Amino acid sequence: MSVIRLTDARRTETPSAVMTTCASPTQGGTGLAVWRVEMPPARTGPRHAMDTEQVWTFLTGSAAVELAGEELHLGPGDTLVLPAAAPRRLRTDGGFTAVVASPAPSRAVNLDTGDRVAPPWIV
Repeated sequence: MSVIRLTDARRTETPSAVMTTCASPTQGGTGLAVWRVEMPPARTGPRHAMDTEQVWTFLTGSAAVELAGEELHLGPGDTLVLPAAAPRRLRTDGGFTAVVASPAPSRAVNLDTGDRVAPPWIV
């Protein structure tokens, strides 16, 4: 059993959001990563795809998610299951906070640049 204190959580800032890792293989987990996403108002994330499924539960605010050519609108209490390999992009006008779970490790591909990365909040 592992306890990850908030003071020990890993915080990663990107141009579009702040991810706080609650658990991951390098922070007490074995095969599952859980993190909190805080996206400030008027932000848009990169167009990308993940090689694993992700489950997003929105706690506050709202987001629009472009998922494989469809636009979905989500708010507090909504949960979105994003399938592996599906092209996606998140944006928000007023900001949001969500908790996300995913098998770990996983890799992302930026669909505009082709860059592949292992997001640090998932490892």
